[in-house]
Amino acid sequence: MRDADLDRILSKEEEILPSSGFAASVMEAVQREASAPPPIPFPWKRALPGLCATGLMLVSVVVASILLLNHGAASRPFPSQWRAALASIVETWKTFGGNWIALALVLSLASVKLSMRFASSRGSRPERT
Repeated sequence: MRDADLDRILSKEEEILPSSGFAASVMEAVQREASAPPPIPFPWKRALPGLCATGLMLVSVVVASILLLNHGAASRPFPSQWRAALASIVETWKTFGGNWIALALVLSLASVKLSMRFASSRGSRPERT
């Protein structure tokens, strides 16, 4: 097909009519969507205690860290019980391959965040026709 043929075909102005019942079916679908009940709201009343507890724990960790740093407790050695508990945690971490698990989690999070960023940036751009 040459440019002249393409120009000739595109220069014809034919009236395009939808098939019978198309407009009515589209309007029915729009009305059905408009009359649909709203989505279920997020249960903030149930989530609020957990959010408050999390916030309280974060504040207490920050306050405790500041107090420990101000009083010089960071330079004191760990009690022997804490050392044993830390050694147990590190040994379990090594046994189960914690480094590989952490790497897999970080890569999974990065790929999800990247794909969400791509999806949201495509949805905000106007389409070209």
